[in-house]
Amino acid sequence: MILKKGVLFCALLCLVACGGGGGGGGEEPEPEPRPQATPPSAVALIFPENNTECTEGTVVNENISRIPFQWTLSENTDTYEVVIRNLDTNDESTFVASTNEADISLARGTPFEWFVISRANGVNETATSPTWRFFNEGPGIENYAPFPAQAVAPQRGSFIDFTPTFVLIWEATDVDDDLESYEVFFGTDPNDLPSVGTSDVQEIEVDLTAGTTFYWQVLSVDSQGNTSTSELFEFRVN
Repeated sequence: MILKKGVLFCALLCLVACGGGGGGGGEEPEPEPRPQATPPSAVALIFPENNTECTEGTVVNENISRIPFQWTLSENTDTYEVVIRNLDTNDESTFVASTNEADISLARGTPFEWFVISRANGVNETATSPTWRFFNEGPGIENYAPFPAQAVAPQRGSFIDFTPTFVLIWEATDVDDDLESYEVFFGTDPNDLPSVGTSDVQEIEVDLTAGTTFYWQVLSVDSQGNTSTSELFEFRVN
């Protein structure tokens, strides 16, 4: 009888030590990983159209009109940022929209460029549309100044290998399609750029020096004498 009690005591002790009686001492399963959010895609711009005069919208007063900006919906996008830059002053403004349109008030008789950034909640990656340019119609304007020229080659901020000469290439457009000539200013001092000549095509050859940073600007002139000056472009020669 004593032996049976001892055996019974050992059995109970073993059961408690091994977690018997229910409870289950196994490891908890790892949580399933959260699905990653998908980056957004870029939109296609619709209106105002590229390189045109915008004559639609609501005239607020002599100086301001409200323009109905439109673009396509893009996949995996929660919000859209409409970025608009005044090409006369280089001032930039951003407007947020949850759909593919926004009424935005802008100065009349002024050139602008715009693009749209697509954003998705929980994702750092964004998508950016192409950039379009337009003139917002102004009172009494019969002929518009050209859009400021844009650098094509070399690209702004680029590095190029040394060659004795290089052909600067730019792109310029005009609503009235009456561009006539371009004066190019080129040199190493951004505050004092000498003219290197006038061209009736959108390119000009310049001399280079190795290990030097160069700056250049383009003055576009149309048939009515209207002008526009590009931004200051720069590049480095290795």
